[in-house]
Amino acid sequence: MTLLETDLDDVPAPQGQLTLKLLASRQDTNFYGDIPGGWLVNQMDQAAELAAGREAGGRTATVAIEAMDFLSPVRVGSMVSVYTQVQEIGHSSIKIDVEVWVRPHHGQRIEERQKVTEARFVMVALDDNGRIRAVHSD
Repeated sequence: MTLLETDLDDVPAPQGQLTLKLLASRQDTNFYGDIPGGWLVNQMDQAAELAAGREAGGRTATVAIEAMDFLSPVRVGSMVSVYTQVQEIGHSSIKIDVEVWVRPHHGQRIEERQKVTEARFVMVALDDNGRIRAVHSD
């Protein structure tokens, strides 16, 4: 193993599948020109819903968000990538880990992307009437 290979192994990388990718634009800012945490939570919720919907084969809803920490701010112009990974499937619930990584707009290299937040979303499968149903029909 070369020194370069060792260095690359130490670089943190996103866990899961790329589910959403979007640009943080000026229209997403708050009064002070910052990207608010609520905007990020919205993107994470959409990604969790997409991942849960694939697993459940239909409609899902968020019932809980566990332990979210914001590690660093997101700047306008940053490329925002949201990754999802299914962790647990219950009778009617799906637990999904969601990570948000950004690449600043300064033209920085791929190694310079950084994780800005992560959380576990708990989703439930819903029927056409909005009632909780089994994730997989038996």
